[in-house]
Amino acid sequence: MPPTGAARAWPRRSAFRLRASGEFWAEAGLKPHITKGFKVSNDPMFEEKVTDIVGLYRDPPERAVVLCVDEKSQIQALDRTQPGLPLKKGRAATMTHDYKRHGTTTLFAALDVKSGMVIGECLPRHRAKEFLRFLRRIDRAFLKPRDVHLVLDSEADQKTVRGTVSPLNATHKTPDVKAWLSRHPRFKLHFTPTSASWLNLVERFFAEITSKRIRRASYTSVGDLEAAIYDYLGQHNAKPKPFTWTKTAEDILARERRALDKLDEIRGSR
Repeated sequence: MPPTGAARAWPRRSAFRLRASGEFWAEAGLKPHITKGFKVSNDPMFEEKVTDIVGLYRDPPERAVVLCVDEKSQIQALDRTQPGLPLKKGRAATMTHDYKRHGTTTLFAALDVKSGMVIGECLPRHRAKEFLRFLRRIDRAFLKPRDVHLVLDSEADQKTVRGTVSPLNATHKTPDVKAWLSRHPRFKLHFTPTSASWLNLVERFFAEITSKRIRRASYTSVGDLEAAIYDYLGQHNAKPKPFTWTKTAEDILARERRALDKLDEIRGSR
């Protein structure tokens, strides 16, 4: 029996309310269905570190090279259980949600801020030993006596994994790395503030290689995965394009102050 009276009018009222709500959010420029990760740095030296690193990006020192260095660890060689359907008009390319794991690799990368070139190397583990090996490779790549400025992730964001210090995160404190750096004074280290790895430009390269290559294929082995990574590096370096840092230190610091003021306001209202 078809609905009558109030029951019949209810679906129309609900549709009207949903449409009216959507129009309200759109007019206000608000998107309540979207959330983003966010954390304000509490680094007491935030201003000094931001000013230092942004200065390297926007006005690099003469007769020196600026490299953004980090690792992308635990990259999984995922083998999809079925081939994906190709891209066609009206349909996106597909891939299965399930997969088989065939091990992992770690990509060490150094992005040359000026040229956009990337030095990259895949290694099975990410310890001080591997970081030191990567430092030696950087040393061979750039002729002396040019200074080499390395932008690294925050010391406070460092982790210890199974009793070993993770490289690029406090490895400069291990005896072997400290000794190597003391013998190579042309290497200058600059650390991003706590919870501000977005300040390290190599993260932008990691985002691109992840979205454009790593996630778009199926790998039957770690060797297969590393071959794809090296192929992408080769194509990138054949026609490198530097990432342009546009925000000034003053812009970043102003936004940081606004965010801190808002957090104080929220905490004070509780």
